Amino acid sequence: MGRKKKQQQKQPEEITTAGGENQRDLFKTFRYFTRKENWDEFFTTRGGGEYFEWYAEWPQLQSLITTQLLSPSSFLPEIAGEAPPAVQAAELAILVPGCGNSKLSEHLYDAGFTDITNVDFSKVVIADMLRRNVRERPTMKWRVMDMTRIEFGDKTLDAIVDKGGLDALMVPDPGYELGSLYLSEVKRLLKDGGKYICLTLAESRVSALLFSMFRFGWKTSLYTIPKEPSSKNLEPQTFMVVVEKDTCASVYEISAVDKYSVESHGNQARELYEALEKEQKVRSECSSGSNKLYSIKELSLGAKGNLKEFEPDRMIKLILGEPGVFHFYIGVLVDAQQDSGSNFSDYFAVYLVPNILVDVWLFSSEEGQKIILADSDTARLLIIFLNYSNSGASMDYIQSDLTPLVKQLAPRLCDDTYEIPFMTSSEGIDQRVVVHEVTSALTGTIVVEDVTYHNRDENRELEDMVFRRLSFHRSPSVVQSEALLTEVQTPSKTMNKGKQKKSGSKSHKASSNERKVDHNVLARMNNNALITGLMLISTHLKGFSCTRPMVETVVIGLGAGMLAMFMKNWIPNLNIEVIEIDQVVVDVAKEHFGFKEDERLRVRIADGIEFVREKADSEAARKLDILIVDADSPYKSSPLSCPSEDFVEESFLQNSKNSLSEQGLFVINVVSRSSPTKVAVRSSLKKVFGKGVLCLQLDDDDDEVMFALKNDSPITEDDLSKACDKLERSLELVNHNWTKSVITASKSIRPVR
Repeated sequence: MGRKKKQQQKQPEEITTAGGENQRDLFKTFRYFTRKENWDEFFTTRGGGEYFEWYAEWPQLQSLITTQLLSPSSFLPEIAGEAPPAVQAAELAILVPGCGNSKLSEHLYDAGFTDITNVDFSKVVIADMLRRNVRERPTMKWRVMDMTRIEFGDKTLDAIVDKGGLDALMVPDPGYELGSLYLSEVKRLLKDGGKYICLTLAESRVSALLFSMFRFGWKTSLYTIPKEPSSKNLEPQTFMVVVEKDTCASVYEISAVDKYSVESHGNQARELYEALEKEQKVRSECSSGSNKLYSIKELSLGAKGNLKEFEPDRMIKLILGEPGVFHFYIGVLVDAQQDSGSNFSDYFAVYLVPNILVDVWLFSSEEGQKIILADSDTARLLIIFLNYSNSGASMDYIQSDLTPLVKQLAPRLCDDTYEIPFMTSSEGIDQRVVVHEVTSALTGTIVVEDVTYHNRDENRELEDMVFRRLSFHRSPSVVQSEALLTEVQTPSKTMNKGKQKKSGSKSHKASSNERKVDHNVLARMNNNALITGLMLISTHLKGFSCTRPMVETVVIGLGAGMLAMFMKNWIPNLNIEVIEIDQVVVDVAKEHFGFKEDERLRVRIADGIEFVREKADSEAARKLDILIVDADSPYKSSPLSCPSEDFVEESFLQNSKNSLSEQGLFVINVVSRSSPTKVAVRSSLKKVFGKGVLCLQLDDDDDEVMFALKNDSPITEDDLSKACDKLERSLELVNHNWTKSVITASKSIRPVR
């Protein structure tokens, strides 16, 4: 009884067995078991006589596993006219990492695979398993060992059979690091033609790591493990991934032997299917002629000309390192348009792209890569796309690992003393604290974080400033919203609460400082630009702000609600409705950014494009005075970061114009590094709105805010100058921190020619 009570207190509430009670929170259980002490506690509590299976039982596994182990390697050299030699079970050197007290290795031994080594970092379980098997299975070995640092020589194993070991390492914290280290060991240990058999739930993090780390030089097959007839469909599905080691770095399509029923297995099967489709696309591109990846050896043999000399506009996709063994790197080498390095700051440099940004248009497209080259002011730039195989390594390690490789790609002008500069994308953040993270079915992962910057703006004291940011994982290069947190003093509860106060005494209240979002500050430059144009153009339009008691305003895209709250606070005659498609975004804005609805500020959950179309088609509905589009693009591969392409199509722009009142104003925030894309957006706006289109270009050259008038009457430079003067005089009465930036920015608004 005492042992049972201790088990309930010390172990997670939900432990999963193969026939078990609950498998929904399995990865929460794995988080508990990342410490060796917790495993020791677990095995001590259960006792040496019990066994424990995370996933499927032997009857469901036997046929698939033994068939794989006994099948000859497809990569071994063939002898003409002779069948490949039969595989002898007893001759296969097999490793079972993270063995625990599962009976898997016992079943394998009894099936004839007698050269098995089991490793686990729990001394308790290794001792128990040794005692349990020493007589019946005398040649099976048991070792106390960390599976991320296996003490065996290179290419010494024929097979590695992993039942849940990789899954146990892939908890959110520390992320991919332990999994990457372990799979690197798997690559090192297997002989050519050796097989890694991984039994897994194929959670998205696990499948992404597995597919990417075994992309080059490995043949991958995917199987579904049949369930027990008595099991329920709600129990997670176990999959078997088999990878076979090739002797070269070829890329193979993944062989998906079974079809996965989304109806039967829901999100689990859907996530695996999406990861598989994405990986198949990557592998197809890698193996196609137009996307061939050249090795350093091929390049040194002249596959793409003489690399010692510059070749204008040369672009070469390449692979560095040895994919079949440890860290490897995918990259693209780009030479500038000029054929000499004499006019550049550097002859040669390396730019590291974090894994989360690899699919973003700026880094994945040729146009974007040429923009990075121009920004770097380098004659030759090697852009390296970091992947899951090196996600756990520090930047210092990656730089030291890459340096001897990239030196072979340096032009002749770089002598032996030349130090190759390494660059990466940086937001200038000193400190980052995740405040909240939630996943929405529509938006994906939403993150709220508090950050501090270094030297963000020389004109502001930032030493003690903290900013709260909202970001979506689907748009890793875009910060959706940002707010300044200001410190406020709040009284705490009265001390000695509940005690009778003595005559003449005072209640003492302790005070504490906490940070709150300041809705009188717009931390993002594009929001300041939007307010600037709004105020300037409404000043130019005579009577715009006073002919009606309230100005009907619609904002498409809530974000954190900072723009809408600021407009409500400082432009009192606006009647604001925000169109937001995702209720989860609204909840986050209210809970973490202080967004509040009232009679002048409301939120409608709707699709922005459909809302505008219905407004344009309706004759009875009141027209809009101001329509603002401030939404991100969910498509990382698009040259438009904001908004999505749907919002700049002529059909939407025409509906927007039709939804406006006669003196209505259309405003759209455009973020793109692609000059042709921005030219196309301007052209579409001019085609629909005519001559009344204006633009405010921001300093970073990515963002610009476009303004378009319904009445098609052009605003001249003289009109803008007079409006600027009038706006400056009116804002002098306000005298707030934000007014200076508005006045300065108003002088940069220009008509679109």
